[in-house]
Amino acid sequence: MKIQFYPLGDTGIQVLFGSDISEETNQLIRMFADYLKQQAIEGIIEWVPAYTTLTIFYQPDKIIYKDLCKKLEDIQESLQKADYPSDSTVYEIPVLYGGEVGPDLNEVATHNGLNEDEVISIHSAKPYLIYMMGFVPGFPYLGGMPSQIATPRRENPRAKIEAGSVGIAGEQTGVYPLETPGGWQIIGRTPVKLYDPEREEPILLSAGSYIRFVPVDQKGYEDIEEAVTRGEYNVKSYAKGGANNEDR
Repeated sequence: MKIQFYPLGDTGIQVLFGSDISEETNQLIRMFADYLKQQAIEGIIEWVPAYTTLTIFYQPDKIIYKDLCKKLEDIQESLQKADYPSDSTVYEIPVLYGGEVGPDLNEVATHNGLNEDEVISIHSAKPYLIYMMGFVPGFPYLGGMPSQIATPRRENPRAKIEAGSVGIAGEQTGVYPLETPGGWQIIGRTPVKLYDPEREEPILLSAGSYIRFVPVDQKGYEDIEEAVTRGEYNVKSYAKGGANNEDR
């Protein structure tokens, strides 16, 4: 893949990794970001990954655009010779679907000519790659949701969506880590805290890992919620392609 560089004002560079949103593109972006972290190029302030781009902000008084592009081209050459690890972590996120915590499950089902159980089955069938983190602390941008359950955003967004709510917007699905306004179709809720400022690592997930939603009943939800409150619940995880992965 030919990586392209574009100036973004006088303090930024946008690195473009093609136009296709894919796992392969995401791997390249994360590799590029890893190289940036390892090399600690003087003058670079931060970088922001997206679906097909990596935006780099720098201090022009410490490194000029031309010199920075040369260093980025060197990273590109290194990427062409590197192998990226094939295994990634899959986090199992328990979800109580429907009812009071998933008020839009029926809307998603009706929109797609399905029943609620079919929506749950499709939504929880396979792992979703976390392409990037953003919006609010701990919010995972996920890829790979089946088109059979794609549903437009609500015409009238809600003023408050509870933390842990699992939603669908178009062909995307995601989890609200904090209580915020939002227009996604809410189909369920997880008792797991994706963001907890009291934890040593406040943000549970990271780009490059996967989420797999695991349906639980009301009692299962309440038991996990109590364990989370006590600090005794650890999210189950395994290597993608391992024993718990039905796609092996």
